[in-house]
Order: sequence, then C-alpha cells, then structure tokens
Amino acid sequence: MGRGTPVRRKVDTMADRNRQQPDPRGAIKDPDDWVTGEEPPTAAQESYLHTLAREAGEEVPDDLTKAEASRRIDELQEETGRGR
Repeated sequence: MGRGTPVRRKVDTMADRNRQQPDPRGAIKDPDDWVTGEEPPTAAQESYLHTLAREAGEEVPDDLTKAEASRRIDELQEETGRGR
C-alpha cells in the first residue's frame, strides 16, 4: 500500500474566528425574552436611565424591572437623541 499526497486540512485558529463577522441581529434580544428580565435593573441601567430621564425632564418609576428599564432607556434615547 502506497501513501498518497497528505491531505491538508484548514484548522480554524482564534485569529480566524475573531475575523469572522458576528451577525448583529443575534446580539439584539427582545427584553421580553430575557431570562433575567424580571429582576431589578442593574446599577448601570439605573444610572443611565436617571441621566436620560433628567435630560428629558421625566421621572423614573422606582419599581421597574430590568426589561422595563431597558425599554425605557431605548425610548429616552430616541427622545434625547443619545446612544443611537
């Protein structure tokens, strides 16, 4: 039995994986689908939400969930022209 030409296979390296462009649609998830959506907002969400609300001259309810805070941030970003 003779050996033929060795088969060369391309091996993905980390650099190859990093060059692949992720699908941006996969990064945006509906807050209603979040597993942690019913939890309290993160400190970063609360801080940014209060900053946006102050700029828009609006109040922020104290009892928002993480998902509700995210939606409100999106709304206030549209109103204030920030973040988009």
